[in-house]
Amino acid sequence: MKKLTEQKWFIRITKYWFLFPVIGFLLFAAAVFFGYGERSYIGVHDNMDLFLAQFQMMKNTDSFWKHGVDVPFLGGVSRDNLPSEFSLYSLLFMLFPTYTAYVLGILGKILLGMFSFRLLAKEVLGDRFEKYRPAVYMTGLAYGICWFFPAFGFAFASIPLCVWLLLKLYKEQGRWYLWYGALFAYPLVSYFSYHGIFILGYLALAVLWLFLREVSLRKRKGRETLFGSGERTREGRAAWRLFGALFVLAIGFVACEYRLFGQMLFGKEETIRSSIVNASLSLPEIFREIGQVFREGIFHADGVHGKVVLPVCVIYFVVNNALYIRRKDGRAVMRDPFNLLMVFILFNCVVYGLYDFEPLRSLVEKLIPPLQGWQFNRTIFFNPFLWYAALFLVLCRLYDAGVWQMWLANGIVCIAVLAVILTPTRYNDLYSTCYNRAYEHFHGREVDELSYEQFYAVDLFEEMKADIGYKGEWAAAYGFHPAVLEYNGIATLDGYLGFYSQRYKEDFRKIIAPALERVEATRIYYDDWGARAYLYSGTDLSIVNATKTVYATDDHIYMDGEAFRALGGEYLFSRIRLSNAQETGLSLLGEYTAKDGSMKIHVYSCKQ
Repeated sequence: MKKLTEQKWFIRITKYWFLFPVIGFLLFAAAVFFGYGERSYIGVHDNMDLFLAQFQMMKNTDSFWKHGVDVPFLGGVSRDNLPSEFSLYSLLFMLFPTYTAYVLGILGKILLGMFSFRLLAKEVLGDRFEKYRPAVYMTGLAYGICWFFPAFGFAFASIPLCVWLLLKLYKEQGRWYLWYGALFAYPLVSYFSYHGIFILGYLALAVLWLFLREVSLRKRKGRETLFGSGERTREGRAAWRLFGALFVLAIGFVACEYRLFGQMLFGKEETIRSSIVNASLSLPEIFREIGQVFREGIFHADGVHGKVVLPVCVIYFVVNNALYIRRKDGRAVMRDPFNLLMVFILFNCVVYGLYDFEPLRSLVEKLIPPLQGWQFNRTIFFNPFLWYAALFLVLCRLYDAGVWQMWLANGIVCIAVLAVILTPTRYNDLYSTCYNRAYEHFHGREVDELSYEQFYAVDLFEEMKADIGYKGEWAAAYGFHPAVLEYNGIATLDGYLGFYSQRYKEDFRKIIAPALERVEATRIYYDDWGARAYLYSGTDLSIVNATKTVYATDDHIYMDGEAFRALGGEYLFSRIRLSNAQETGLSLLGEYTAKDGSMKIHVYSCKQ
């Protein structure tokens, strides 16, 4: 009896072995992030210097739900330009402290990606799901962990969820109104500019294709027209259901992101989108770019597929299609779902490259003027999901080939998970925190990189604000990100945002004109883009670093003090002690150093 019980437990452990890495990783990640707390090392680029500061700023000003108000950065920007309140990710920041919300966002994204992948796999596999269960969970875990752009991690992770909902409607399963309701709510975990507009576009193409098939079948069978009273085919019924899904999903995006649509469609003010100059590459450069994104992806959607997934898929693609050709089965080549996924991946890479082909981009902007400056090459954001879906098909076919091939598949997916965890990508905060803390432990000294706590330096700025009697006056940052000031409740003339007034961009340019005149690369960077309205150096390409050491070759500041005051600027917070402060109209109020010595700030007054 005891032996029989032991055998049952062994069978269960063998069958559900994947639970150990899944639960183990989630517990480990939670322990690291909550154990170290704000001493963790979090990705800065397009994260701590952008969205985290914006969420904290909305919290400081109680403006998550407000209308007709400005938030205090870039001289005053409409609340409508910031993330919608009708987003589960935004909701985290309304309910929890900013760091806690950020960590919950990471863990929530992993769970969302894994269970979305499971739902879709179960729908596709049907009764065969039990056989492939380990591959489903481990592939879903790998996809869920992928360190995507944090602010839109939910949008990346939920792509399988959207496909699952559409499949339910396509197959006419269950109560249709429940699926429509879920589809209407789907934008709560998605983002229109990154994924929504493309999902709607692909869905519209699917509806059109199904309608055309319906017309073709009706003609063959001598039935009435598409809108007649004759009995509809399966394709016709599916087309109408998906047409309804297209309408419901579109309304859902408008409802959840009404601020974005209001600004995009009804905003009368000219924005920096009108002056953005995109790259214009030659055809050889475009082909090189296509190859690069196929191999590596892009940093906002870094699925680390190049380490394991791509080699496995390429090898399988070659071997599988060689066998088809050997059997002279050309139809199988065209119909194999794996091949279709690879074609879709390549298509997205080609679109990404063609975006930098100026004649095509100009044509799109002329045909659809509201999309001027819109990056239609963001179809590349679907590739991480497509790569892991392709890997999953390979694993399933290995499972079907035999016992040792099944364990080979398990080994491949485990290595794929480890590759995602251990690759130090831009947003792999778990790796950064573990590596930096281990370095500090074994070497007995801190790394030069700033932790979350050191980057925002809340205690230091509270001390400065109290000393100077700060009461909401306009200020700017020099030698560090303005997001630090924004996070700490200081109104800034500078800032980072991809959608604000062109007129303000030109007004702010007057302040930094002396620096732009000295460094041509900086002038091009600001004039051709302008999303980062910073005080630039007149000698270095960048003096804004998330490090304890200030990397600057010149202690002069090149700015127009009169233009600064004309926009209302009264304070300048600088990590560099300025040797020409008096000539610029600045007077030093004091120097402040963080208790751990990680940051020193010089506070200047620009009052007349």
